[in-house]
Amino acid sequence: MTAELLARPATMEDCPTIARIYNQGIDARIATFETRHRTADDIAAWLGTRYPVLVVTRAGEVVGFAATSTYRPRECYAGIAEYSVYVANEAQGSGVGRLALESLIAMAEAAGFWKLVSRIFPENVASLTLARKVGFREVGTYVKHAQLDGFWKDVVIVERELNPTTDA
Repeated sequence: MTAELLARPATMEDCPTIARIYNQGIDARIATFETRHRTADDIAAWLGTRYPVLVVTRAGEVVGFAATSTYRPRECYAGIAEYSVYVANEAQGSGVGRLALESLIAMAEAAGFWKLVSRIFPENVASLTLARKVGFREVGTYVKHAQLDGFWKDVVIVERELNPTTDA
């Protein structure tokens, strides 16, 4: 029997493992334009803000995470957050991403956000499929959005409206 997956808010103790998983995503070159590896201290700066960050555990071990971040600095966008989901290489395809994103949606609603958005590489079929399965819609594509390793990459824009339980 496979151990149950559980989602919970991230803690400072999770930062080294979140950094390891994020760095796997950076190395894969399919999930982010980032190329610089992150440290536990970098991740710690994400915590303690109004932007939810959570981890998914299996048998007590962190196997994935989801995070929200600032969409735009203007006050009119205060209720919109960008999201990202990363799953450890060894746990991909096991439901971690879905639990992470569904849990993040609930946390973002509780925090008063009215919309989540993301930009996903078109070749990242798993992330696009996950977004569709949990109610995100594709808004369009940014063509030649940025370069990664010297090559232009497009991104698919996705969004989902939320029903916040508090005011933003």
